[in-house]
Amino acid sequence: MANIQLDKLVIASNNKKKRAEIEAILSNLGIEVVPAEQTIFVDVVEDAGSFAGNAKKKADAFKAANGCAALADDSGLCVTALNNAPGVYSARFAGEHASDSDNNSKLLHDLQGLKDRTAYFICALHLSLPDGSKITAEGRVEGLILEAQTGDTGFGYDPLFFCPELDKTFAQSSPQEKAAISHRGRALRALHNQLLD
Repeated sequence: MANIQLDKLVIASNNKKKRAEIEAILSNLGIEVVPAEQTIFVDVVEDAGSFAGNAKKKADAFKAANGCAALADDSGLCVTALNNAPGVYSARFAGEHASDSDNNSKLLHDLQGLKDRTAYFICALHLSLPDGSKITAEGRVEGLILEAQTGDTGFGYDPLFFCPELDKTFAQSSPQEKAAISHRGRALRALHNQLLD
């Protein structure tokens, strides 16, 4: 794909914290994003059964609503001992309107007594372009689930996810440290490289 220029890009997410993280990483890559207040938001049912499928649904819906390129992220935590749960249900692991705290509590409860605490975060990106073409990318980072929450930055499962590459949890890391090695940061850089090819 030859050096695609994006003059207008919306982020297909209703999650303010995820949106802010994506905007910060894209800004460092030199990609401008349509501000949230100028974006038409769409509620998309995430029922595709895969991260890539959910990202495609969101990107296509936001592209149609906004009339421009749309980038969607579907990401989650996969824990080996739980058969890769919570997986695509990461945001609603403890129920449909569960808080981050609720989800973290359920994860700790489900892991009680289990020795294998290996896990990974995965991020699937889907960029729907106005001409109907698409670009996809994926990023992944390995880690361990701690027995208690540690740190107070980030969101989601960040206080429980210990990243050996950082030697601390994502919630103990600065946004820049996290973005440098996170699943989302890796996926966005891979997508950016495809835009430049």
